[in-house]
Amino acid sequence: MLAKAGYATILPPRLEGLCCGLPFESKGLSAAADAKARELEAALLTASRGGELPVLCDTSPCLLRMRQSLSPWLRLYEPVEFVHDFLLERLALAPIPAAVALHVTCSALKLGLDAKFLALARACAREVVVPDQVGCCAFAGDRGFSVPELNASALAELAPAVAGRCREGFSNSRTCEIGLSLHSGIHYRSILYLVDRCSRAAAG
Repeated sequence: MLAKAGYATILPPRLEGLCCGLPFESKGLSAAADAKARELEAALLTASRGGELPVLCDTSPCLLRMRQSLSPWLRLYEPVEFVHDFLLERLALAPIPAAVALHVTCSALKLGLDAKFLALARACAREVVVPDQVGCCAFAGDRGFSVPELNASALAELAPAVAGRCREGFSNSRTCEIGLSLHSGIHYRSILYLVDRCSRAAAG
């Protein structure tokens, strides 16, 4: 998707070991969380040439934590905001002829991205279904793995809302997408997959 829009990609060294610290923070391990955030900050400042280049993070909960804890010199973006603000004018979109389900994560709401989220989805699909009775998925970072009852209860109305209407769903948090897929009967993935599928490089 980035290549279609004419962007080169720089990945920080030892990417697999970098973390914003959110998993530690959610368990009350603030010292470990801050240590991981500082490590990530140093790597991103180097890779972005001191903040000259924008930084794309592929999930909104991590991006929210990064904006709260990393250097203000870094220009940090999550998927919806980056695509909406930087890529749409560089891509030609052919919306898929189907209805898709959309889940706006809690972190995306806190970032004020719900309108951009919906606009991006509508640019990529014939119909976008946002279930009225479904709010927070309650996966809560990784807590849905240890207390799955919370996730099941929060998403009790999801399957009836999408059944027979959508064959796939999209969001911007991998752990949320796991819970959404489990309780909806359809497969949820990052909205970047949808943008990539229906886009090509714009002429000229």
